[in-house]
Amino acid sequence: MVRYILNGVEKTFDGDPDTPLLWVIRESEGLTGTKYGCGIAQCGACTVHLDGTTRRSCVTPISSIEGSEVVTIEGLDGPEAKAVQAAWTAIDVPQCGYCQSGQVMSAVSLLQTIPAPSDGDIDGAMAGNICRCATYQRIRQAIHDAAKTLEG
Repeated sequence: MVRYILNGVEKTFDGDPDTPLLWVIRESEGLTGTKYGCGIAQCGACTVHLDGTTRRSCVTPISSIEGSEVVTIEGLDGPEAKAVQAAWTAIDVPQCGYCQSGQVMSAVSLLQTIPAPSDGDIDGAMAGNICRCATYQRIRQAIHDAAKTLEG
């Protein structure tokens, strides 16, 4: 049995310890905001925060998160999250939207680490998140706008 915290709530999983965290989140917990994209940690659609850092949940076995705190897009909160979500909406970042939960999770993590990121910081932090609609310019602009909002 694996014990962990999901979006602030204590949880247990009593299944196959090799089950990817993504499937526990989606199938066992019913939280479908975290998406399946590639299954090999290359696209970023499955990005969650694990103990405060971004993690690709599609390749993270549930057994490896014993005692950890997992935050999904549904549980994302705080000033960085609110600023990113507002900027995403104001700029109308999503096109199809499939990758956006992973994009937002990575953007929030970036702003928690680097409050005023450069284009290079943004490109580096977001490099693992693929957008098939190529909204990269809007994503970068939204992150800059969120950073400005956080500056006050």
